[in-house]
Amino acid sequence: MSAPLNTPPELSPEDALVDRVKEVHRFYPTGVTIVTSEVDGEPFGLAVNAFSSLSLAPPMVLVCLAATATSYPKFFLRDHMAINILAFDQDYVAARLGTSDPRKFDSVEWHLGEHGAPLLAGAAATLELWVETRIPAYTHTIFVGRVVNAERHDRPPLVYMNRQFFDSTPLLEQSGAGN
Repeated sequence: MSAPLNTPPELSPEDALVDRVKEVHRFYPTGVTIVTSEVDGEPFGLAVNAFSSLSLAPPMVLVCLAATATSYPKFFLRDHMAINILAFDQDYVAARLGTSDPRKFDSVEWHLGEHGAPLLAGAAATLELWVETRIPAYTHTIFVGRVVNAERHDRPPLVYMNRQFFDSTPLLEQSGAGN
């Protein structure tokens, strides 16, 4: 006799399975995003690869933030944030902002966007969001945000795969998309 279709199998923290899942994720190329916000004029943020479009009407996106991140609690203090999609030559920004250093923004050029979230200079694109929902999900929280401003710049995005950064310019040239 089989279990009903709506009953998930028992979950166990099998280390071998976790390692295999990590390996699958490593070989899935993603854009490199830095999620930012501010408190009292001080920027904070972190590198995130769990970001996705949710809806175009209205324009909504989601981003997943790990509860273990140093800046995680600060994202509950504001209802605005930005998703900065890094450009092909910003691997140093990803490395710098991917740390837990409290002064990591000191060496990165940024400005406050129209809706109050920090926008990184030189990014390939930015989305400013108004956070509508926060959904706890195991080790992360899913932030669902309404896009209140979107800017694309003529800069190819940075790509991340297998613990390495890649310039996406050849992909755009090969596809004929150009800048």
